Amino acid sequence: MPHLQRPGQEGWHTTFVKKTFPVLEMTCAACAVSVESMLQSVEGVKAAGVNFANQSAWVEYNPDIATVEELQKTVRSIGYDLVIDEANSNEIKEAAQHDHYKSLQQRTIWASVLSVPVVVIGMFFMDLPYGNYISMILTLPVIAWFGRSFFINAWKQARHGKANMDTLVALSTGIAFLFSAFNTVNPAFWHARGIHPHVYFEAAAVIIAFISLGKLLEEKAKSNTSSAIKKLMGLQPKTVRVVIDGNEQELPVANVQPGHTILVRPGEKIPVDGIVSSGSSFVDESMITGEPVPVQKEKDSKVFAGTINQKGSFQFMAQKVGNDTMLAHIIKMVQEAQGSKAPVQKLVDKIAGIFVPVVIGISILTFIVWMVAGGDNAFTNALMTSVTVLVIACPCALGLATPTAIMVGIGKGAENNILIKDAESLELAYKVDAVILDKTGTITEGKPVVSQMIWLPAKANNRALKQVLYSLEIQSEHPLAEAVINELKKEQVTGGGELKQFESLTARGVTGVAGGARYYVGNKQLINEKAIKIDSYLVQPAEELQRQANTVIYFANEQEVLAIIAIADKIKNSSPNAIRQLQNMGIEVYMLTGDNEQTAAAIAKETGVAHYVAGMLPADKAGFVKKLQQQNKVVAMVGDGINDSHALAQADVSIAMGKGSDIAMDVAKMTLITSDLQSIPKALVLSRKTVRTIKQNLFWAFIYNLIGIPLAAGVLYAFNGFLLNPMIAGAAMALSSVSVVTNSLRLKTTQL
Repeated sequence: MPHLQRPGQEGWHTTFVKKTFPVLEMTCAACAVSVESMLQSVEGVKAAGVNFANQSAWVEYNPDIATVEELQKTVRSIGYDLVIDEANSNEIKEAAQHDHYKSLQQRTIWASVLSVPVVVIGMFFMDLPYGNYISMILTLPVIAWFGRSFFINAWKQARHGKANMDTLVALSTGIAFLFSAFNTVNPAFWHARGIHPHVYFEAAAVIIAFISLGKLLEEKAKSNTSSAIKKLMGLQPKTVRVVIDGNEQELPVANVQPGHTILVRPGEKIPVDGIVSSGSSFVDESMITGEPVPVQKEKDSKVFAGTINQKGSFQFMAQKVGNDTMLAHIIKMVQEAQGSKAPVQKLVDKIAGIFVPVVIGISILTFIVWMVAGGDNAFTNALMTSVTVLVIACPCALGLATPTAIMVGIGKGAENNILIKDAESLELAYKVDAVILDKTGTITEGKPVVSQMIWLPAKANNRALKQVLYSLEIQSEHPLAEAVINELKKEQVTGGGELKQFESLTARGVTGVAGGARYYVGNKQLINEKAIKIDSYLVQPAEELQRQANTVIYFANEQEVLAIIAIADKIKNSSPNAIRQLQNMGIEVYMLTGDNEQTAAAIAKETGVAHYVAGMLPADKAGFVKKLQQQNKVVAMVGDGINDSHALAQADVSIAMGKGSDIAMDVAKMTLITSDLQSIPKALVLSRKTVRTIKQNLFWAFIYNLIGIPLAAGVLYAFNGFLLNPMIAGAAMALSSVSVVTNSLRLKTTQL
């Protein structure tokens, strides 16, 4: 009998599975790093990644060694949670986020309410009888209850040798409170040594209230963001009509099998991928191609899940169902692109990871030095200076440096029609050196309109002919017919007389009889087929209009073409100027489109785009983004459709047009309320100025610590006997916070 090897032994065939789980309780980018490192340490896990922005983790693991319960237990050990109930994961995640937001809101309100009287007493009524006791009683619940999460998180981080902003908050407020409580209960200890005991209750309470408010604003932004994935899933109908032995049956979409014949009626969504077996219609495939003109479907044409049928009805045979459909692939690609992006660690969290251990080290060193060389009052001065070091290293200015600049920057963006969903995109946008623009709905209006209607000179003012054209087009199912109807309505033309023998000519046009004469509206193929003469007056304009990316249709009687009608997706007036502005900023501009080469070339030429690619599918666009990223470019993707969602998720900075699909706006980190592309250069300039303000804020916050901490440690004592007065330290701390906020507010007056 052959020897069977165990999992993990050489030669054992392992099958790894890759799953994505929602993660709960993450409050900063450092949290994501902690969860990721813990998941990677689990035996049987090949790779793992955590995305703070969408609160999820992907794990590639061997199910024979690691179980989802083990993964959850590991994440819970450091204070977070992994949702492993796949069937209800979104509902559990949303409920948990809602509960967390409500709890945080209550804690922030109460911490703020209790902090106000403590600040008033500490700043204006220092000599109030029992003032210190009142402050201590009011501060205790702020620290012990409303701010407990900072201490819990700091402890969990410390158990694994990690530190973040919570560690800094917990240390400074905890030490400040305990030291102040000791000074309140036992002031005689310091009086006996000739020192006045100071209290820092207001500093401890206000830090908790301020930082809680910042977290609340961040959670509010997250809770207002709806799920792009959920909306994509909503594109698939819940039930379908399946034809079995000539009888219609309604089945849940999950029960559809390859080979089933499915009936699709006008206006319905197509449930799965397949091939048309009978009937014909036009199908809106803009979610896949991004192109505004619906595509004609007849026998043997392919149809895709999530696309929308127009006026006709047809039957098709299911080929790909469930997770094999193109819609399912788009959903999966969006999930993977969002999850695979390494979370950008917020600058302050990175700094806190180094800053906290350094401050603790300086505080301990200060205590040791004073104990060794402090003389008669060695212990007193050692305790006072080491505590002052911890108190003066308060995270207020450091904590406010980034969020205040971001908040003002986001507000400035909103004033300029730029909605910014998260700080990450605002911090990153200034580095962008490649911008990818979708064509339809981004560079162009996204709706077919008549660009020109040229009549034979003798027929130009014949209202009766225009009425015949209107009557033919009003009965046509072709999507371009609506553009012609809208154009004729501008001239107050409506149907006149009775149209008889109307007939739709598949893939060519329509025909009908009016006033005893037969008329046609259709493409060049129909005109050639019926051997209808085209006057030389119309030949050259028709060719020229086609070269300019117009679709040309012909209106004719049985003898001659009476008019040509050019239909195009018009370029927005602002597009050429916006593209020129981006190029002047040294940014390479690319246009990607699902349209044909001729149309793409014409649009690129007219707008000044140097690089373009035609015939792109959703996965192609995302692949193009990845290719530029591999060339070390920071890529911004601008789009408006479901077909752009994968590329938007893949890009470093994603921008959606406000009039685009909900999916694109959900995935994108920025949304332009206006359809004016000139908002894109403004967004990049805003990012540049915001990041500059953040750096200035951090500089001043660190200068304060660089000067304040050595003074608090008593470096000048050996030279002139100077020890920093804690009240001066408190004032300097407040001043540093005020300077940071004031500097951030300067962004409001900046010009974009």
